[in-house]
Amino acid sequence: MIKVENVTKKFGNFAALSNLSCDIQDSGVFGLVGSNGAGKSTLVRLIAGVYKADEGSIKLDGEEIYGNFDAKSKIAYVSDELFFLPGANISRMAQMYETLRTDFDKKKLFEYAGMLGLNVKAPISQFSKGMKRQAATILALACRPQVMIFDETFDGLDPVMRSVIKRLVSEEVIDRGATAIITSHSLRELEDTCDQLALLHKGGIVLQSEVSDLKTSLFKVQIAFSREFSQEELAVEGAQLINVSIRGSVANLIISGDKDSICKKLADLGPVILEVLPLSLEEVFVYEMQSRGYSFENMFADEAKEVNK
Repeated sequence: MIKVENVTKKFGNFAALSNLSCDIQDSGVFGLVGSNGAGKSTLVRLIAGVYKADEGSIKLDGEEIYGNFDAKSKIAYVSDELFFLPGANISRMAQMYETLRTDFDKKKLFEYAGMLGLNVKAPISQFSKGMKRQAATILALACRPQVMIFDETFDGLDPVMRSVIKRLVSEEVIDRGATAIITSHSLRELEDTCDQLALLHKGGIVLQSEVSDLKTSLFKVQIAFSREFSQEELAVEGAQLINVSIRGSVANLIISGDKDSICKKLADLGPVILEVLPLSLEEVFVYEMQSRGYSFENMFADEAKEVNK
């Protein structure tokens, strides 16, 4: 397990992370989502041992990561800013990795390359942005690490390649019990991949949860009546109304509580329509944040304000 405790990281007077704590469990996919400047890249660089925390600790299986060769040798990190040896191809990069990683699987690397249609003899500098990202990803996978860290993993990948990379990462997690940490700006990119998600904002984690718990904690109901009704009437016993939108005779409700019990009580009100609708993970996050007193939309609007200054 990776344990991050009370971590603060500053660059000059700017605090990229402030007193942040989280636990990342073994054998799963942990997603980090947040706007630019939220602290995602700083956090994964700290976990990878690239940065040293100004305060707090980051441990892998009880051992401090920074400056610890044994701990860092269990981690493979693909940065958002990719680096390859000048003039190198995948074969040459494999030779370098073999000298550094005792578990490096060159055969598996070439298998991945063939699957993705990457020429292992062609200079990586001639690859497209997406192909470079693919090359960096399969090099990390071929290291067979205990912990795989991918910063903006899907940047530059087309939809087909995104699906392929997701599958390859998931197979490593399932087959070897590895842990994957993935950052992204988009919840939609992560919802079908991650077991656990954390939302970062201004250097702190404001929400962390198992994806399965998030998806079962809220549900959406569309209800309609042939008579006039009030919002108070819809607040049946046991239902916590997170969001209510009423248009004419139709209401859309976001509810927290026992679905079966609440729907039965709503049905007793005599509606002409009562339908439970699916919620996307993004919608769940929005309403979960609102229930905690945060505005999910304003978090990402802050980024636009900074850009337009």
